[in-house]
Amino acid sequence: MENTLAVLVNSLIYAAVGIFVFAIGFLVLDLLTPGKLWEEIGTKQNKAVAIFAGSVAIGLSIIVAAAIHG
Repeated sequence: MENTLAVLVNSLIYAAVGIFVFAIGFLVLDLLTPGKLWEEIGTKQNKAVAIFAGSVAIGLSIIVAAAIHG
């Protein structure tokens, strides 16, 4: 039981760190791109920007997962 609790705590810590790194990366993406990302996607319905943001999100997720996995 003690080992299971340690694994659960480690998993939660890694998940929190991963989400934090992902959020920071996405924030940096928003700062580096011209215009406001969420305005382009939400208000103007710009599908190209949405595809780009989704691709970046998937790429960041793969990088974070690989870094955590080792």
